[in-house]
Amino acid sequence: MPLKTLFLNPPSFENFDGGAGSRWPATREIESYWYPVWLAYPTGMLEGARLLDAPSHHVSAEETIKIAHDYEFLVLFTSTPGFPGDIGLAKAIKEVNPAIKIAFVGPHVTVLPERSLKDCPAIDFVCRKEFDYSVVEFAQGKPLDEILGISYRSNGSVVHTPDRPQIEDLDSLPHVTDVYRRDLDVKRYNVPFLLYPYVSLYTTRGCPAQCTFCLWPQTLSGHPWRKRSTNDVAREMAKAKEYWPGVKEFFFDDDTFNIQKARTVELCSKLKPLNLTWSCTSRVTTDYETLKAMKDAGCRLLIVGYESGDQQILKNIKKGATIERARQFTKDCHKLGLVVHGDFILGLPGETRETIRNTIDFAKELDVETIQVSVAHAYPGTELYDYAMKSGFMVADTKMVDEGGHQMAHIQYPGLPADEIMESVHRFYDEYYFRPKAVYRILRKAAFDGGERKRLYKEAKSFLKLRASRNKWVKEKREKENSATAPEPVKA
Repeated sequence: MPLKTLFLNPPSFENFDGGAGSRWPATREIESYWYPVWLAYPTGMLEGARLLDAPSHHVSAEETIKIAHDYEFLVLFTSTPGFPGDIGLAKAIKEVNPAIKIAFVGPHVTVLPERSLKDCPAIDFVCRKEFDYSVVEFAQGKPLDEILGISYRSNGSVVHTPDRPQIEDLDSLPHVTDVYRRDLDVKRYNVPFLLYPYVSLYTTRGCPAQCTFCLWPQTLSGHPWRKRSTNDVAREMAKAKEYWPGVKEFFFDDDTFNIQKARTVELCSKLKPLNLTWSCTSRVTTDYETLKAMKDAGCRLLIVGYESGDQQILKNIKKGATIERARQFTKDCHKLGLVVHGDFILGLPGETRETIRNTIDFAKELDVETIQVSVAHAYPGTELYDYAMKSGFMVADTKMVDEGGHQMAHIQYPGLPADEIMESVHRFYDEYYFRPKAVYRILRKAAFDGGERKRLYKEAKSFLKLRASRNKWVKEKREKENSATAPEPVKA
């Protein structure tokens, strides 16, 4: 028997969606939880293992420590914002259960293995990049020095074993939906723009795009694009439909679901007979024919990373797309009746007051159903992080998240301070959602769906609470700067 293993997405800030499935670790403007897909794979490979998703199931640190007492091996998925709290939790677990072995996984420890081990003696080893087989081999008794892709202490120094090759045969991995069914409650997961309840999973790993800010391809999943067979995906979806007849939507949360036209069309031909409602990620480079095949197969919504309405910024971040292509893509989606959730980022390299204005105007022109506006975050291991550090654009006294885990602006540029970027996020939301078209869409939803009305009310309260918190941060930051630059009073 392998070691009795607990796979943990750890408790952290209230409503913090920190890892194992969240590409943007933070407490959201509106409470959201993504499935811990990365942890579900190795959980399904080990007999007697359990997946505990503490944030979505509201399991406290105290409860987590009690649960971990009964296990021999703990695999914890950490993130950069959540790491300080995660190492405190690991220490507490080890104090109660000294015999337990603890491995940390995820982008943060992939990029900073030595520092992570130094920061927390309770960690026995960390896994770099894809960790599925690394943790499984340890649980099955393989010595540390024979396991690829890990870092551990030995005789006072840190040993790094050779990198593990990326997994090419994704069909050999278990179906995460089997683990979800056993260990998770699907009604605990909510994302504002997806139908509730929903279930998400991957059909591919990796992304060939070179976006400088994107965390996962540069740290965990890699750039090489690997795909499950369309037959394997269809089998899992048929099973998932049977498992959860009450689920309203399935979401393919791949880095880039439809980047290859032939594969997308083939998969759609196998999803169509299942009569599912599903959504996915998409690049604006997707053509009309592919979008139509998706729509015909039951696709409802696309999450699209527009990022900016300024062409030079798109070049700066190596987006590999143009403003004009984004316009045509959005027109195609509107024509087909595909709903679009647009993601935008303020504070990317080259940002100015003018480019922020361009992006807000561009978003209003596109007029997609819903938007998310984020501040640019430079995660260790990304090209954006290296650029911001080298150029001196990181704000010295500002953390990536506030005391509640919400994103804070920690990059600024000459003539565009961090507090102004943060203020622009609110202006973006205000200008977008207080247009007649957007107001009408919201009121129409609320009028015809009582459940949606309750959901919208709850989301509005959450957003206004965060807005007040961020406005307070902006005010305090400006007061601090003003007091620092104010001339000293002249002495008589």
